[in-house]
Amino acid sequence: MQSGAIRPLNNMLPRNLFNAEHEAFRETVRKFYAKEVVPNIEKYEQQQHVDRELWNKAGTMGLLCATMPEAYGGSGVDRLYSMILIEEQAYAMDSSTGFSLHSDIVANYINNFGNEAQKHYWLTRMASGETVTAIAMTEPGTGSDLQAVRTTAVLEGDDYIINGCKIFITNGYLCDMAIVVCKTGDSEKGSANLSLIIVEADRVGFSKGKPLNKIGMKGQDTCELFFDHVRVPKENLLGLEGMGFMMLMKELAWERMLVAIICQAGAEAALAHTVQYTKERKAFGKTVSSFQNTRFKLAELRTEIDFCRAYLDRCMQLQLEESLGIDAAAAAKYKISEMFSKVVDECLQLHGGYGYMLEYPIARAYLDNRANRIYAGTNEIMKELISRSL
Repeated sequence: MQSGAIRPLNNMLPRNLFNAEHEAFRETVRKFYAKEVVPNIEKYEQQQHVDRELWNKAGTMGLLCATMPEAYGGSGVDRLYSMILIEEQAYAMDSSTGFSLHSDIVANYINNFGNEAQKHYWLTRMASGETVTAIAMTEPGTGSDLQAVRTTAVLEGDDYIINGCKIFITNGYLCDMAIVVCKTGDSEKGSANLSLIIVEADRVGFSKGKPLNKIGMKGQDTCELFFDHVRVPKENLLGLEGMGFMMLMKELAWERMLVAIICQAGAEAALAHTVQYTKERKAFGKTVSSFQNTRFKLAELRTEIDFCRAYLDRCMQLQLEESLGIDAAAAAKYKISEMFSKVVDECLQLHGGYGYMLEYPIARAYLDNRANRIYAGTNEIMKELISRSL
């Protein structure tokens, strides 16, 4: 029983976010995952990254950087299109494609803070799939503490000289360009001297480690990046020098919403798979779904999923109105990733021994899910952010 796309249960909480155009886009995304991704998941997991050509196919179908302005290669649509793309990835039970980081994080930095030349050059290439991108924040020993970044960019004439290393970088192995978080001034100033610099992958001194061997999300391209006296022109600075921390904070709320969205859809997919399995599997002469314990467990999970869906969709409405608070986004990431962990654990239990076999979707979901409580800021950091608003 291989992983494959599944629809959420029909009787889940009704939604009113999407119009006919959104649903047409959803159908396009669904077909893309069914044709191009699902049949290759095992291959991607073995090689620890997707095929490079997949990015070009996604670009051709308009699945990359859709929310970017049409002048820069995007479709100029709202972030509900991003939500749909992430949901369909989760319904396909795919953790390999790094499209959302490319389209909804890196692209936003360039669109919000880049100059016209940077936007025209990079966003058009990103939208077509010609260029794959990454954001290089985390370093060995820094974790969620961006102020502790040690990678430096020293101005020498008309160039920055970059030295340092980054770890756990999504899309790092295939990336053609990375936005690198660097210190560009006095190391004693903490966040006041962080800057974002565009670094092309073919720069001398820029090297990549092998894809990291993770316990889950094995098909997702994740690696270390190394910078040994990498020389880039000062025109590669994104925004203003010393404004990096401010720029990062502006986009981190949306990044946490992306995690919440994939966790919500992942929980819905896990429940749908489990309901299907328990209706087919028999024990003691009866279907597993006929036992009261199974029915009560599924009812409990369905209720938790519905409550989280209501909160998440409300957060998306606020996001579209540009009024979503940092604390609300943190709460969504924290609560929904915790909920997904509970759901996938309980669903695996209902599969019995088969739930421990990787050919069953629930086993892969169990492994892939765990990182959601860590990246985009650990859930402990989310609690800290929420507590500051009290």
